Amino acid sequence: MRSSIAVRLLIAPAAAALGVAALSCAPPAAGPVASEPTTAEPASAPVASGEGAVPAAPANSAPVAPVAERRDYVVTSPNGDRQDPYYWLRDDKRQDPDVIGYLEAENRYGSSVLSRSGDVQERLYEEIVGRIKQDDSSVPYFDGGYWYYQRFEEGQQYGIVARKKGTLEAEEEVLVDQNQLAKAHDFFKLANWKVSPDGTKLALAIDTVGRRQYDVVFKDLASGQIVPDRLSNVDGSLAWANDNKTLFYVEKDPTTLLGSKVRRHSLGDTGEDPLVYEEADKSFYMGVGRTKSGRYISIGLRSTTASETRLIPANNPGAAPKVFFPRERDHLYSIDHVGQRFVIRSNWKAKNYRVLEATERTMGKRGRWREVVGHSDAAFVASVATYDGFLAIGERSGGLQRVKVLPRNGRRYGKAYYLEAEEPAYTMTPLDLPDASARSVRYSYTSLTTPSSVYELSLDDQEKTLLKQDPVLGEFDVANYATEFVKAEADDGTLVPASVVYRKDTPRDGTAPLLVIGYGSYGFSYPISFSSPRLSLLDRGFVIAIAHVRGGQEMGRKWYDAGRLLTKKNTFTDFIDVTEHLVARGYGARDKVFASGGSAGGLLMGAVVNMRPDLYRGITAAVPFVDVVTTMLDESIPLTTNEFDEWGNPKKAEFYEYMLSYSPYDNVAAQDYPAMLVTTGLWDSQVQYFEPAKWVAKLRATKTDANPLVFVTNMDAGHGGKSGRLRRYRETARDFSFMLQVLDETDARANWPKGR
Repeated sequence: MRSSIAVRLLIAPAAAALGVAALSCAPPAAGPVASEPTTAEPASAPVASGEGAVPAAPANSAPVAPVAERRDYVVTSPNGDRQDPYYWLRDDKRQDPDVIGYLEAENRYGSSVLSRSGDVQERLYEEIVGRIKQDDSSVPYFDGGYWYYQRFEEGQQYGIVARKKGTLEAEEEVLVDQNQLAKAHDFFKLANWKVSPDGTKLALAIDTVGRRQYDVVFKDLASGQIVPDRLSNVDGSLAWANDNKTLFYVEKDPTTLLGSKVRRHSLGDTGEDPLVYEEADKSFYMGVGRTKSGRYISIGLRSTTASETRLIPANNPGAAPKVFFPRERDHLYSIDHVGQRFVIRSNWKAKNYRVLEATERTMGKRGRWREVVGHSDAAFVASVATYDGFLAIGERSGGLQRVKVLPRNGRRYGKAYYLEAEEPAYTMTPLDLPDASARSVRYSYTSLTTPSSVYELSLDDQEKTLLKQDPVLGEFDVANYATEFVKAEADDGTLVPASVVYRKDTPRDGTAPLLVIGYGSYGFSYPISFSSPRLSLLDRGFVIAIAHVRGGQEMGRKWYDAGRLLTKKNTFTDFIDVTEHLVARGYGARDKVFASGGSAGGLLMGAVVNMRPDLYRGITAAVPFVDVVTTMLDESIPLTTNEFDEWGNPKKAEFYEYMLSYSPYDNVAAQDYPAMLVTTGLWDSQVQYFEPAKWVAKLRATKTDANPLVFVTNMDAGHGGKSGRLRRYRETARDFSFMLQVLDETDARANWPKGR
């Protein structure tokens, strides 16, 4: 999916205080640029067929932007055909020399533009990583007799997963040093790791390409040796049975990358792994897991509008899966099992969800489920952490997420209460730990000014303990920053919330640069959370805002439904209305407004920049989903079929016309656009690289301004960009410096690389 789960949401930019060289944003001197470059400016160089490169420029001339060839291609559909002259940029094998050559030419041009701020990029990078405590570790949690945690060592890119038996004073046992595994790879990601119930075996799901097609390797923890068993092309979810030798996993379709088959692997067995379950409906995502009680292996199936869970006794891994409750359209539910009860989060007769309980006897009899937390029009049940003695509920109300605790004594629940917060905008989330007998609520707390913190609240004496707050090295002082929670009125009268952060000494008189961030799809609620890299912008006078637009779930399920399918345009107009509101109230200067979004948030950027290019000085769009209609027409493209209930099926005329009316690629117009930085990954499985490649090619040939358009393809990564804890901040520094360049207008246009 192109969702928040699957995407790194980039945020970018800053102010001219660093004295960065300029990317001019003045209007072009010549008239409109047609589909081919005019002679009014130095002509951009086409990428020649078979060459895949830009001809060398004379030594004394500025680099030129590559112009992609136009090749005839017709995209057919039941509702009409469309010409797509840049369709040839799609190469599913990533081997076509013309395609690779074009991407590399764009990278060279982008490097020539971005190199103008090379010193600033390096300074920003050092500044950002200088705030990070490199020899850090996570808060340990208890599971099956061991304390588990992850720690980092100075200068290392990846974490070390370790444990201690019984007590935190015991000797450390290293389970996996990711730095050793990553040595031979340009890209590395440990997607998941699972220890067998008896603590003797370890399964690791690893990606060394960025395509999210994981390999699973096994380690014998007694000997420390990797065993010969290996699984390939699987999903990241894994679950051990109680025999400590059977692992359940999801096999991916090699073309669509959908998880369609659940198999079980028995360690040492070299034959084909038995098929446990196969899903025929391609609109469903699938994963496997263990219930907290350890009694069941669960197979979770979920589409946008329906879900289903199938259970296998963990003591009998060869048993056939049993349906907990059969799928129904418009019924979404999730379950866990703790003690002798199932805890169910369900939207049955409850738009904003409610919490119910069932036993093994009543699990298929919905009418006999016992309600624990009822439905509320004002509060959305976002998550439930289940324990023997209480429930901790993540609840959204008024656009904020807080934690509600429901104590339990036997089968009876006491009076619920909320955990307190002292800031106007924050995110508080209950942590669902493996130890069901815990007597403390562990939760995370963060805001735009407060670093991520982990607390525990004792149910017995209500004593609150701060277990850890992410350290911020250097001169950071939370007292220097302020956060607000404001609401902007949309055209239809809807109040759209936004979270705002700034330094207290930044003037809010309409002179500051403003960065607005957004997403607004899949019901993902953009977190109101601290980001130490943002300090590099805030300390240079930026005001930063998160627009909680429709399509997310900040204001409940209705908020999501009002921003998908045939109401999707609300997402885009909400973002524009929030921007206008902030400018009108002095949070930012009208000529210094930037916007940023990634993945489906990149769709937001593409739509907004077509609709209101005059409103923004610059845009960064990371791995943007911008070719909506063509992608959703092609069911061979990974994840398409899962998302018909999110965007609509363009084979149906109503959805085709509506999607076509906002699809960023299809609506590129002969108009002035702001400065733009577009990024992608060659191996992206969520948003294929050719979507932004085509979009940029069309923008170059169509837009009428001379503002910079930079397109960067990471040739060794996928949807999340570069791997590595510190390395990824190179990309952050690049994005920040791009916007700094755009803000600084001291250099003449003639000193900059030519072409759009």
